[in-house]
Amino acid sequence: MYPPLESDLLRIFVAVAQAGNVTHAADRLGRTQSAISMQVRKLEESVGATLFERGPRGVALTREGQRLLPYARRIVGLVDETTAAMRTVPLDGPVRVGIPEEYNQTVLPNALAAFAEVHPDTEVTVLCGYTAQQLAALEADELDLAIIFDWCDGVTGELLAIDPTVWVTSVAHNRHLERPMPIAVYWRSSWCRDFALRSLERHAIPFRIAYTCDTSGGLRSAVMSGLTVAPLSRSNIPPGTRELTAADGFPPIDASRVVLKRNPRRSGPTIDGMADMIRKSFGPLAVPADQAFG
Repeated sequence: MYPPLESDLLRIFVAVAQAGNVTHAADRLGRTQSAISMQVRKLEESVGATLFERGPRGVALTREGQRLLPYARRIVGLVDETTAAMRTVPLDGPVRVGIPEEYNQTVLPNALAAFAEVHPDTEVTVLCGYTAQQLAALEADELDLAIIFDWCDGVTGELLAIDPTVWVTSVAHNRHLERPMPIAVYWRSSWCRDFALRSLERHAIPFRIAYTCDTSGGLRSAVMSGLTVAPLSRSNIPPGTRELTAADGFPPIDASRVVLKRNPRRSGPTIDGMADMIRKSFGPLAVPADQAFG
């Protein structure tokens, strides 16, 4: 029977696997190359297998190393998550956050639930709505934080990501080939008029408005059913549909900035904690740029 594996050895194993080089892994971990090599040998003795093949340019995982890697990553991640949770000072008090409907089923739900679980004494209140509603609620002191879309570089705040809006069609129905092309749009929306419709007009694509609604969920449904083509955030493209690209004759509609905007009249550790959680949630969509603008 093999002895239990040590999490520190697994952390070193993951670092070497990611770096592909013992020296580079040692630099990242702040240890000497000889110490890292010794720990890798100790892990190999524990599992009874060679984990790396040594070469002149570095190391590569063996078959057994490849088998161990996903388990090691999960264990190291769980250790880090546990450490962070135990060291986190519980927050209390209310925090009111506004989120766009586009991220209500993708980026944010799990993160909001996790925040409430880690900080059970907080009172999290969420307003799910479009940008104009969020800005109005901030102005009326009804929100502490709001995630909004900015299309014209006219909003101050923290840049979380760039999530372009694109035309989306059903894979099975190809409504984008019809002329006039049936489209779905937001009801009484200046954005639709100034960006979505204008992008079609600039490229001389005849269209007719076949579906109107007030929610991105409505636009998603119209596309998924094959009823229309619709403008959607690239991160919000539903299954069974696809983005219409330049190869199809369709340009992106905009280059929307996803912005975290704060209520200047409200502050505190709970609000800062929620802001940090939101920032991390958008990590996969984040852009490597200076986050403050405006």
